[in-house]
Amino acid sequence: MRIGVPKETKTLEGRVALVPAAAGDLVKRGHEVWIERDAGVKSGFADGDYAKLGVKIAPDAGALYEKGELIVKVKEPIDGDLALLRKDHLLFCYLHLAPLPDLTRRLLDIGLTGVAFETVELDNGELPLLAPMSVIAGKIAVQVGTHYLHQPMGGKGKLLGGLPSTERGKVVVFGAGQAGGASAALAAAGGSNVVVFEKRQDRMEEMMRLGNNVTALYPYDDVVAREVAKADLVIGAVLVTGAVAPHVVTRQMMEDMEDGSVLVDISIDQGGCFETSRPTTWKEPTYTEEGVIHFCVTNMPGAVPQTSSQAICAAILPWVNKLASGDWRDNQALVRGINVEGGKLVHPALQSMKL
Repeated sequence: MRIGVPKETKTLEGRVALVPAAAGDLVKRGHEVWIERDAGVKSGFADGDYAKLGVKIAPDAGALYEKGELIVKVKEPIDGDLALLRKDHLLFCYLHLAPLPDLTRRLLDIGLTGVAFETVELDNGELPLLAPMSVIAGKIAVQVGTHYLHQPMGGKGKLLGGLPSTERGKVVVFGAGQAGGASAALAAAGGSNVVVFEKRQDRMEEMMRLGNNVTALYPYDDVVAREVAKADLVIGAVLVTGAVAPHVVTRQMMEDMEDGSVLVDISIDQGGCFETSRPTTWKEPTYTEEGVIHFCVTNMPGAVPQTSSQAICAAILPWVNKLASGDWRDNQALVRGINVEGGKLVHPALQSMKL
């Protein structure tokens, strides 16, 4: 099969879907792999790194999409990509369609088959292609939250970990999956007092094992309101597979937070889990509501493309192999990952979308 890897075009997105070694493995399997010129540069991979492994270099996006049958990218297609996608393309990438009706309509109009990384689901419910980027986003959430708490950035001027004679900072995390768990672990390791809201007992137990400075609680509304009011940093990492994220923090709750506190919404790809969340970019990453700094960048792992590209490629390569083999519909995890096909919404979480 001809596999095409385009350059990512989302604002300040540096990732590439296939690193040279992975693309070279696909070539050895008999596939024809094309990559758009300079697609790997921001991740530290030159065109020559690909070419020496038998990967062909397309001079521009038009040539890349023309050559490719299976299009493998990281983020959802935007205008430039959509103009080049065709009905016969098999698209494999993060899509996050639930909060994006305009993109969904465009893909339906094109009529292609779109398999989303985030909805490839194993029999046990695990989401193997979402996990690595979730962990990275969880770590970044603590890093950027710490940064925006600094007074020169508009924050309250609080050092999260504290030190003798000062109070520890307080971090509240919603969700103890891959992203929330990574946030809680990093915040706890840095010395913060951490409260994690989670509904699953096994995950609450896992969070408690992170240390004596971690508390795991069930998200009762009044308890959430109490803890958010006292938080320096709130991180949202709530996921309903393929669907719009529920709001777990209301505007009214934020009114009780101290000015200069920070909210980081990892769930923004699925619409956001804070009532006041709206998508931002790395170019303009924050805004302030109710005196609270909001960070809602939709491609958080794109800020560390060397790490992210290696991680996502290792996760997706076996699935790219299956898709390129031609008999992938025998694989139920990939079939569950189909979001759109032939002009129809396929994934159950999307079928109630108003388009």
